[in-house]
Amino acid sequence: MSVSETSAATSVATRYGAPKRRWTRRTKVILSAVVAVLTLVFVAWLALGRGEPSVASKDVGFSVRDSTLTEVDFQVVKDPGATAQCAVKALASSFAIVGWDVVTIGPNGTDSGIDQGRTTAQRAAVRTESLAVSGVVDSCWIVPAP
Repeated sequence: MSVSETSAATSVATRYGAPKRRWTRRTKVILSAVVAVLTLVFVAWLALGRGEPSVASKDVGFSVRDSTLTEVDFQVVKDPGATAQCAVKALASSFAIVGWDVVTIGPNGTDSGIDQGRTTAQRAAVRTESLAVSGVVDSCWIVPAP
């Protein structure tokens, strides 16, 4: 290397910084192993349901009795031994909430409902402040055991 090539290399290093060092083979292997373990843990967490009991609801129908009462029929799928609560609402034609109630669905035996007690039919009577045009389940959740 001549003096001019050395000074040019020094000038480039001064201007743009020293060239980046490449990762060693050992660093790449360790990094790959860590990523693989974290991926495996995440997939296991998803597959095992994140440790929380689940509940689901399905709207079946509704009946507007009058301007003060709407009945909502729905199904709840949960563990037969768990207690769930569902928020049920009645809606006006403008989609405004005109009635709201929280219904508690207690534990049930394997002989009630279908699917060995996992799915049960429910009917909620929701008092309304004006005429409703529909009734739906907003959400359901499992109540923690005391």
